Amino acid sequence: MKKAIIYCRVSTEKNEQESSLQRQEKELRQLANEYELEVVEIISEKASGYEIDREGMLNVLSILNEEDIDLLLVQDDTRLGRGHAKIALMHQLRKQQVKVLTIRDQGEVSLSEADEMVLEIVAIVEEYQRKLHNSKIRRGMKAAIKNGYRPERNLKNSHGAGRHKKEVPIEEIVRLRKMELTFHDIAATLRGFGYNISKATVNRRYLEYKKQQMEE
Repeated sequence: MKKAIIYCRVSTEKNEQESSLQRQEKELRQLANEYELEVVEIISEKASGYEIDREGMLNVLSILNEEDIDLLLVQDDTRLGRGHAKIALMHQLRKQQVKVLTIRDQGEVSLSEADEMVLEIVAIVEEYQRKLHNSKIRRGMKAAIKNGYRPERNLKNSHGAGRHKKEVPIEEIVRLRKMELTFHDIAATLRGFGYNISKATVNRRYLEYKKQQMEE
């Protein structure tokens, strides 16, 4: 069963908007049932859609980074945000391969041609930035190999019975997370260094690290 987050938003603190939040939640629950989704979190807030620094939306993004969520359910695309805020959020969701379902569209969100064009441009620019980043990695790798570094030694298995566990550079995962990279981007970056690692593995190792830090 696919996992989903429900996000409800109204733009003012007026008391009468409380009923709108309740209505959004009810209708989005129905939408989740229609698609047979497991709702793992319901987040509601009263905030302007033009603001990107919203507590509720930041919680949504945090959960998406820490868990394997497939879908985000909203009343319509304006509930995500308005103007540049909406474009930024849609871009982030697409990067994380999270689909957006809306009540208005009764399925996957349908954006205007203008919004789609802007998102395409942003994606192209980011892809070229990623290529430049990977070029720097390759240059660094060549220099490291020249100085005796051996990429084939990057992947090691733990000893003992049971499932083998990949050795991954947790310090690099932590460093990249502090740079606000998604688990998807961290996995892609580490693969550039020769680590055959998935987004899920990066996520798991990071959560193990955070748990260990709390215990200490």
